Amino acid sequence: MNALLWVMLGCAIGAFISAMVARVAVSRASARARVSQKRARSAERLAEIGSMTSGLAHEIKNPLSTIGLNAQLLGEAIEDLSIDEQEKGRMGRRVGALRNETDRLRGILEDFLEYAGELHLDKHPTDLNDLIEQLGDFFHVQAQSSGVQIRLDPSPVPVNIAIDANHIKQAVLNLMINAVNAMKDDPAVGKDLILRVTKHQDDSVSIHVTDTGPGIEHADQERIFHPYFTTRASGTGLGLPTARRIAEAHGGSLELHSELGKGSDFAIHLPAPVSEQAS
Repeated sequence: MNALLWVMLGCAIGAFISAMVARVAVSRASARARVSQKRARSAERLAEIGSMTSGLAHEIKNPLSTIGLNAQLLGEAIEDLSIDEQEKGRMGRRVGALRNETDRLRGILEDFLEYAGELHLDKHPTDLNDLIEQLGDFFHVQAQSSGVQIRLDPSPVPVNIAIDANHIKQAVLNLMINAVNAMKDDPAVGKDLILRVTKHQDDSVSIHVTDTGPGIEHADQERIFHPYFTTRASGTGLGLPTARRIAEAHGGSLELHSELGKGSDFAIHLPAPVSEQAS
């Protein structure tokens, strides 16, 4: 009899434990389902907000262009007025300020649309040595006007890799503009901007944009990749996030090494290049 009671008690305890385990499993599954639904709704909401924001930016851009054109015409009309030169100058400065702010807002909108828009990559085998040479020639005058010397350090061997050349050029150019702005007001005598292509042992490659500027504070080294964070009064804060986004769209990354007083090195790392037969 005692053995039977123990068996019955054991069965009851087993059934109770099984019921509790099942209840816990159902509760966890329900919790996971609620979390998944919440994430899905959040993602849907973010996508909706993104679409609305992009549409709003387009709607603002069109009338802004009209304002800019009319401000230009107004400035030309003021120049033709037969009024006191001092008054003409005052009116001209006000219209000039209007045009400058219009151009600034247009630039902000264009940067935003470029950052928020979907990237459609059109990859083709590209010689990265040739790419940095083209960028060096293109940016030479602007760098020189800021007292910056561009130096090229290509890979000793041709590096062909399947990339969207226009997007990678845009990413590197953003880094070059950022570097020149960092050095422009720096009192240092030697202001160099180095473009370097490096091929690694695993056949991945890197494009380095290195400057001899003041460097970046450690606390800002990750924040500068956040949209709209900028240390310059005239910056939009989208150049570096856009460059990182382009690198990641290619399956790569954008990394920063910086030391105060010595400069910064931004490196776009890209996956292994295509074979010579594909090039």
